[in-house]
Amino acid sequence: MQRYKSSIGKQLIYESYDRLLRSWNVDYVERIIQTSFGNTHMITAGDVSNPPLLLFHGTADNSSMMWVYNAQKLAENYYLIAVDAIGGSGKSEPNREYHRNFCQTVWIDELLLALNIRETYVAGVSYGAYLACSYAIERPDKVKKAVCMAGRVPSSQFEVMTKMMAAFLPEALFPTRKSCVRLLRKLGGSERSVFEQNEELMNHWYYLLKYFNNQSMFKHKIKIYKDTELISLQDKVLFLIGEHDRLANYPKAINKLKQNNLLYKIVPGAGHSINHDQAEIINKEIMQFLC
Repeated sequence: MQRYKSSIGKQLIYESYDRLLRSWNVDYVERIIQTSFGNTHMITAGDVSNPPLLLFHGTADNSSMMWVYNAQKLAENYYLIAVDAIGGSGKSEPNREYHRNFCQTVWIDELLLALNIRETYVAGVSYGAYLACSYAIERPDKVKKAVCMAGRVPSSQFEVMTKMMAAFLPEALFPTRKSCVRLLRKLGGSERSVFEQNEELMNHWYYLLKYFNNQSMFKHKIKIYKDTELISLQDKVLFLIGEHDRLANYPKAINKLKQNNLLYKIVPGAGHSINHDQAEIINKEIMQFLC
């Protein structure tokens, strides 16, 4: 399965990716890690002697755009490892085994092994929040603490699909520049101007909606965890949820967190793009919780 709908689209995305990455305003290194499921591209920043912080982006995003407002500050205290999800819209290249037998947990295991990291902090946004939460459950000995932004603990696959469809359709089906703005206003919060007024960020998002084949990410499955499995997340995982986030801030999702005594905070003014909308607040919350 092709990740991009055209070679021209891929080129536009990669060129924009690099421009966004340069705007991080921090020294970084791009690395490729070979795994059973293909080559995984990652961006590292910060002093390697600092505690590692593994970063995961959302389904239709990539590391360059996701952490553009967070990397500089977080790199002051952590060794950042921003991973492009394999099969996603970044620079990671899946192989045949990815399409046959992908397993998120094994994939992350292999990344940490290649980096010689036994224990790490983890943070993620949207689907990346699920990865952070899931890995903390599956590998509790490898995760010190995790921050899940714009995430929730779904109770069913139906809940996942209906919320996604309501949030992204019909705008994502007809990716024009105007529909990109409409989708941003639908998903963002009252402070979405930091996204909307960043021309490179908006161009990149338009390229992703127009040229990235979302079906390439379908191998990334969402597992529904039982309440007995969520106990291990108490005091170890913090959920940061935007006030205006229709994908994470709704009664059923919040009640699920409360019923399982999981830590969460509602961030005023933020939408689903929480770490863009309220970057200063989010950076502070991450560092305070992980310290």
